[in-house]
Amino acid sequence: MKSNKIFLIGEIGINHNGSLKIAKELILSAKKIGFDAVKFQKRTPKITTPKNKINNQRETPWGTITYLEYKKKIEFGKKEFDEIDKFCKKLNIIWFASPWDIPSNNFLNKYKLKYNKIASAMLTNLPLLNAVAKQKRFTFISTGMSKLSDVQTAIQIFKKHKCKFNLMHCVSAYPCSDENLNLKMIQVYKKKFKVDVGYSGHEKTVSPSLMAACLGATSIERHITLDRTMWGTDHAASLEINGMKNLVNSIRRFEKIIGDGKKKFLQSEKDKLKESKYW
Repeated sequence: MKSNKIFLIGEIGINHNGSLKIAKELILSAKKIGFDAVKFQKRTPKITTPKNKINNQRETPWGTITYLEYKKKIEFGKKEFDEIDKFCKKLNIIWFASPWDIPSNNFLNKYKLKYNKIASAMLTNLPLLNAVAKQKRFTFISTGMSKLSDVQTAIQIFKKHKCKFNLMHCVSAYPCSDENLNLKMIQVYKKKFKVDVGYSGHEKTVSPSLMAACLGATSIERHITLDRTMWGTDHAASLEINGMKNLVNSIRRFEKIIGDGKKKFLQSEKDKLKESKYW
């Protein structure tokens, strides 16, 4: 994470809507466009579904079912993740996932993934944070839905377990409006905690991600989808194919433009100076 290259993550999350076919299409698109990794989410629905929501009725593509049944419908298990693991290895693209409970963290650990992720919603789930940090796998930590003191506590846990991490500024609004993006937090986190800071965005456009890069973000995560109008909670705050291309092309161009900060005297400048010099 110390190189000038910004690590680009395509957050598939639950935008596969329970379909392995859609998941593979998104993985393939992310690979072709130039993302460094794709990310999923893993839950144990009977653990992670709030008790007050379990029996709520929800309109879904599978009809009107309870919220718990809906969560089960969109959850991938071993069969699906085995196929995702095989597919990503074939394409040579990194995949990882954010566990929402300790059994899910144990499940993901079997795949020997390179990275881990703490979702914003899990930032104050201290038993989960400790379980993840104990694995000492490089972890991206999103900081939406939290206070500064919560972020500080999470950092202390990962430092205690000597687990390397990348803090990610995040505002968990879907989609997030410009006035709430607060990108200065990237610099605040860098100065206050002396750590690398990335950005996890939920806005509809690409430009805030480029601004995050200008502010020093070392990683950028954006939700991706095949179609923003698809049924599901996260599609509206995701990038479609053209947006994905725009993001990758803009960030890679930025990396060239920003340079290394070392003063150079180019040969073309020397030649131009000869034309202008009269003394």
